[in-house]
Amino acid sequence: MKRNRGKKTAALFLALLCLLGLWGCRLGETEVVFTSALSENDVFMINDEKCSLAEAKVFLTNYQNLYGTVYGVNLWEHDFGDDSLEQYVKDLTVTQLAQIVSMDFLAKEQEISLGKEEISCVNQAAEEYFDSLSKEEIQYMGVDEAVVRKLYEQYGLANKLYAHLTKEINEEVSDDEARIMEANQIYVTSKEKAKKVSEGLKNGTDFLTLAGSYNEAPQSEITFGRGTLPEKVEEIAFGLEKDAVSKAIKTKDGYYFIKCINNYNQELTDENKQVILERRRKEAFDDVYDAYVETLSSEFNEELWNSIHVEANEKIKTKSFFETYEKYCKW
Repeated sequence: MKRNRGKKTAALFLALLCLLGLWGCRLGETEVVFTSALSENDVFMINDEKCSLAEAKVFLTNYQNLYGTVYGVNLWEHDFGDDSLEQYVKDLTVTQLAQIVSMDFLAKEQEISLGKEEISCVNQAAEEYFDSLSKEEIQYMGVDEAVVRKLYEQYGLANKLYAHLTKEINEEVSDDEARIMEANQIYVTSKEKAKKVSEGLKNGTDFLTLAGSYNEAPQSEITFGRGTLPEKVEEIAFGLEKDAVSKAIKTKDGYYFIKCINNYNQELTDENKQVILERRRKEAFDDVYDAYVETLSSEFNEELWNSIHVEANEKIKTKSFFETYEKYCKW
């Protein structure tokens, strides 16, 4: 993996924190000032809460193992010509930890804390996860059980805050709103091609045969829900019965022909209901969170974080931090 990162990570972190309102920065001619409140082993600080390198490496190590293997292939052992995978897991680590710390401040402001039973669950998760680590992993991350317990407490409190802020969300999602339909499509940009497709359909030519000759869209077979296709196309498509074929549907960009294969996929519709519900929850959460983070300040140890690199090591396999949390912590 190439290491010519430069200041990319620091710039992204700064951009993220400015976007979230976590940094005391302004656009224009005002400069961002780094202070000396961080020690050499602190990655960042939000208000007075520091994130140590050991804490960050727990997330980093789990992410590198979760995202670094595809179909049994260890991606870290291959040189793809850039450091995009390493950059991704490092950015993910910092942004996730920064959000967790910020959420915990908001939780305390709203007088939300973990109860005795929740703390017991957190402690069980921390004990099991720490016991699962090899000596090499403990040394690599520089952690002890207290560090792991702190991370689980922070993560648990952030999740409890999220549940609290989204508890009033209407969980009823109608079948029509979530409906997922399967269809074949032909999309052409010219009136002349649309006329040829129409003539072919009128003469009984198979829809997919015509699609093979004329379709300008990337795919002929599509699965879609509300808000995926142009409004006019969607209106007509969702009114089709199985095997029905629409006439040419004119839009500002071209012409669509839709053949209904299945106007209601039950399994995908049920899955889409969860997607819609989670989107509602996130919107409700963001309304409160986005305003709050504007009140926070932060510092980032650019030199330290730039010096950290993902290492491909067959003895560093841990990736069960989040799975262990889900096992014990259900809120």
